[in-house]
Amino acid sequence: MSNPLKTHPDSNCTESFPMQRFSVAPMLDWTDRHCRYFHRILSKNALLYTEMVTTGAIIHGKADYLRYSDEEHPIALQLGGSNPADLAHCAKLAQERGYDEVNLNVGCPSDRVQNGRFGACLMAEPLLVAECVAAMREVVDIPVTVKTRIGIDEQDSYQFLVDFVGTVKEKGGCDDFTIHARKAWLSGLSPKENREIPPLDYPRVYQLKKDFPDLTMAINGGIKSMDEAEEHLQHLDGVMIGREAYQSPYILAEVDHRLFGCEKPMLKRREVVHAMFPYIEEQLSQGTYLNHISRHMLGLFQNMPGARQWRRYISENAHKKGSGIEVLEQALAKIPAELDV
Repeated sequence: MSNPLKTHPDSNCTESFPMQRFSVAPMLDWTDRHCRYFHRILSKNALLYTEMVTTGAIIHGKADYLRYSDEEHPIALQLGGSNPADLAHCAKLAQERGYDEVNLNVGCPSDRVQNGRFGACLMAEPLLVAECVAAMREVVDIPVTVKTRIGIDEQDSYQFLVDFVGTVKEKGGCDDFTIHARKAWLSGLSPKENREIPPLDYPRVYQLKKDFPDLTMAINGGIKSMDEAEEHLQHLDGVMIGREAYQSPYILAEVDHRLFGCEKPMLKRREVVHAMFPYIEEQLSQGTYLNHISRHMLGLFQNMPGARQWRRYISENAHKKGSGIEVLEQALAKIPAELDV
């Protein structure tokens, strides 16, 4: 299945666009279910990704790693693994739970991931990636997609990338790729350094789309504004933003209007906070600690007067036993009242 049209029922948009038009990247320890609910308040149409979840955690773990709220749709599960049977099993579970997409991680360069034989190191095994994709596609009807890099280590020629994508397309049936426009060094650099040190090469991704015009292709890496996103959409089918969407989340409030043609006015930052209250109160009643939710909201007032005080008050109080929405109300009072934000 390629390029499905999927929008949130409350999107209020005049046109339909493919899910991949704009997405928030899967980010380990960040894009958990509370973060995704918060991001959904900001944008009704952005495709939201889970953190990478390993097949082993889903199959053998005691926690429910597939848990999410219905309000999070459209939502994609990113899987880490390289065993086709295990990936197929997890993809089928994801479809049964209502996920809109399953994505295979072929981009994470961490040592821990490499030791598990998944992530970016799989770029060196395109036939295995194709087998994994084919196994998942065989058991689900939802899209099975791949997120990868432009190369690894010394295997960073354009032909290497073309051969990888071509193999996964032809042998695995994958028709939807998100390309992080940096190569990955599998040794010598930390995951953080791998997001910053290897140079970005957007033209290479543009060329890849030209050479595979029938594929749905999104770009990731270093994108920090809607202006940049709109520029990339002149060349590609979709844009994925990572760290910027987490550290300055109000950027997501522009997405529906600028990229999806929605007419509904943007929520102001204060309205976003208030919109989170019912969810927070529900989660608190279930035993969730406030700081598990509020930590994702710290950047909401980034670069605004009072932003530091907002962050500090939440950081100093949300972890305390019995903390509730009054902490956020007090933190909101640190933002100058005359600011209409």
